[in-house]
Amino acid sequence: MLTPPTIDAALHRALDEDAPWGDITGQTFIPAEASARAALRPREDGVLAGIDVFARAFTLTDSGVDVEVHAADGSDFSAGDTLATVTGPARAVLRAERIGLNFCQRMSGIATLTHAFVTAANASRTDDDPVRIADTRKTTPGLRAFEKYAVRCGGGHNHRFGLSDAIMVKDNHLAVLAGRGADVTAALRVARAVVGHTTMIEVEVDRLAQIPAVIDGGADIIMLDNFSLADLRSGVELIDHRAVVEASGNVSLETVADIAATGVDVISSGALTHSVRAIDLGLDLDLEVN
Repeated sequence: MLTPPTIDAALHRALDEDAPWGDITGQTFIPAEASARAALRPREDGVLAGIDVFARAFTLTDSGVDVEVHAADGSDFSAGDTLATVTGPARAVLRAERIGLNFCQRMSGIATLTHAFVTAANASRTDDDPVRIADTRKTTPGLRAFEKYAVRCGGGHNHRFGLSDAIMVKDNHLAVLAGRGADVTAALRVARAVVGHTTMIEVEVDRLAQIPAVIDGGADIIMLDNFSLADLRSGVELIDHRAVVEASGNVSLETVADIAATGVDVISSGALTHSVRAIDLGLDLDLEVN
């Protein structure tokens, strides 16, 4: 998903956006022969994600920059830790600084928030029966691979990457069928007959009465959307292991433990990516530069 070509393409766009005609401050104020050494340090505790993206921002700007990484994605860090050391031409280090930080700050914010959700959700579950915390397609356009990768760094799981990955029948799909007087069970069976045997089918429902028809249609996953806790428990009992049960809607750090306690298999939340706060990271320059 987060391949080197994907990383390079996004970084090229970011660098071109930030310095389309070069960095005039560096070019006019910093001597061409000056070198710099700097350390990536967090101002707060968190979970790391995007360290390779951070490093590549510098080496892509100038191959003469060396980045020594001291921590791995998915690892916890504390305020003041040294996560990476950057050494090289001062102009290049200063030009890439903000781009590298922007990616790593946001990705680490997502990983940190995801880790908090995973921890809270599984406080009431056993190790033999964990609940999965999953992301959604509510991602920043053009940065989905980065954000979904960060979710995994925080211990979460990825929902489908895009519309091509799986059949997911949502409320608006059902509304179209209802408008035509079509039968949901029959439509699901047609879809199953058309796609390959490895393609999953998920259906979103917003009330208990919809579940039997969806089960009869052969859905692999049933999403219980915006259900009360009581209805989530009833939904889990009604489905009775005949499909994976996913809960979505009204998911927050305050509610996720109660949702997990209903027995659902997966809890998905768009907040992991669309409402995240970036972790405060800084690039501290060594004052002894040449």
